[in-house]
Amino acid sequence: MSRALPETPEATETLRRLQHELRTPLAHIIGYSDLLLEEVADRGLEDLADDLQRIRGAAHKLLSMVEETLRPPDAEVAPLPTASGGATPAPDPSLEGGRILVVDDDADNRNLLARPLAARGHQVEAVASGVEALRRIEDELPDVVLLDILMPGMDGLQVLDSIRTHHSVSRLPVVMATGLSGSENVTDALARGANDYVTKPFDLPVVLARVETQLRLSRASGAVESLARQLELRNAFIRRTFGRYVSTEIASQLLESPDALDIRGERRRLSILTADLRGFTHLTETLAPTDVVRLLNTHLEVMSEVIEESGGVVDDFAGDGILALFGAPIARGDEAERAIACSIRMQQALVRVNDRNTERGLPAVAMGIGIATGDVIVGNVGSDRRSEYTAIGSAMNLSARIESYCGGGEIWISEDTLRDCAAPAEVDRSREVHPKGFEKALRIHRVVGLASDPELRLPREKTELAPLGKTLPIQVALLVGKDVRDAEHRGSIVALSGLSARLRLSAAVEDLTDLKLTLLDAAGSPTPHSIYAKSVESDAQGVVVRIQTLTGDAGSLLERALEGSAD
Repeated sequence: MSRALPETPEATETLRRLQHELRTPLAHIIGYSDLLLEEVADRGLEDLADDLQRIRGAAHKLLSMVEETLRPPDAEVAPLPTASGGATPAPDPSLEGGRILVVDDDADNRNLLARPLAARGHQVEAVASGVEALRRIEDELPDVVLLDILMPGMDGLQVLDSIRTHHSVSRLPVVMATGLSGSENVTDALARGANDYVTKPFDLPVVLARVETQLRLSRASGAVESLARQLELRNAFIRRTFGRYVSTEIASQLLESPDALDIRGERRRLSILTADLRGFTHLTETLAPTDVVRLLNTHLEVMSEVIEESGGVVDDFAGDGILALFGAPIARGDEAERAIACSIRMQQALVRVNDRNTERGLPAVAMGIGIATGDVIVGNVGSDRRSEYTAIGSAMNLSARIESYCGGGEIWISEDTLRDCAAPAEVDRSREVHPKGFEKALRIHRVVGLASDPELRLPREKTELAPLGKTLPIQVALLVGKDVRDAEHRGSIVALSGLSARLRLSAAVEDLTDLKLTLLDAAGSPTPHSIYAKSVESDAQGVVVRIQTLTGDAGSLLERALEGSAD
């Protein structure tokens, strides 16, 4: 059959439009025939099926003639859709009904699509235009959109473009419905973000299968996205929680490589750092509770930052004490050196802490740090309800014991720590100690710097004690653990220098004994001004102590005593 229309763009569009207009009623006949065939089968009226099949076949024959006669000259030859030949797939009990939005300007097409979808348990809403479809999508997002391509006004491809501007392929699946011959329309739709397509006349079992496939995929994608969000929330929680004890770098490394952390328990060689403020317990007796908390929080905040920057892990806060691990959960091989470097930075950072304290009218504080190195067991310790990642072993105890020997501003380390430190540690004093819980005496060393970095050095102290022109009378109490003993013991301060003092006492005092020195007035009565100190060494001239904490006006009184001796 020859065409009377010339082969021009206008003629081609006319042929497309005419083809669409003729296909639509034929598609209705085929679609309703399919619906009636299913209904007569359900009701046992098989004698009507032959007539319905003949009607359906005639419509298909006419449809073939329309396609052949009115095909535009530039259109690709595409085979006509044929009936699937199968019954409607059985409902999937695991697939809950979805919200399906049907968009078609033809009322019969909307009805043909809505009826079988609703019969499957889906909630179907049908609209007649692209503008109305976008409005409904904005009001309430459907699960799947079944969208006709050729519609007046805003066509299906324009609607698809608008949908994809706001909703991804996985978030809102779109199945295109096309009654145009050729594959270029389908290719264009898929390139613009359509998930799938169906052709007119509708093969309803195919339509149901494709819509429900997209519904399953969308829900599976939603479940994956939900799991991803939960995983990210979990990781964020771990970073916030574990990140309070380790650096962000270590927390991220643990999340990316879970095998790096064996929480079941393993043996590691660690360097353990224990830091504690000198005389802090006694400071709490003279300060308001809010001031105690402010002072403590400032101190712990600054020290935690230094430990993190040094690659350490804050294992525990115990009042004003800090326990940090180097070598767990991530081992680097330079644990001793990093621990020593960290301790020096902590003592240097205490200057900033005391500057803040002074600005707030709070007292300056001093800190002692002990470091021990050895093999310990690390892992999660606790119960199902509460557990913590920590270390267990003699090196942990030794670190605390060494810290107890420290004076304010001092860093003492174990023999193993000194040996394991690759960069030579600068030591200005060594001593032998016999800590509680250890069978043999141990040698410890006072660190003042690291040879590898000139900036990692403690300020050089003035060690020469200046004799006082007028000695300061004191009452001496021995501090043993939490107990105060020998409160009536008397003596005097005879020389001073920085954080050190020489005492003349009526009774001998063992080295490394904690003392409370209460200044006496002219009548020999105790004043509110006290000095907490640790005995360092004894000789014929008296006992040398290292000052830890000053209360009341003790600091001012010592300064005036030094000025008086200089005069």
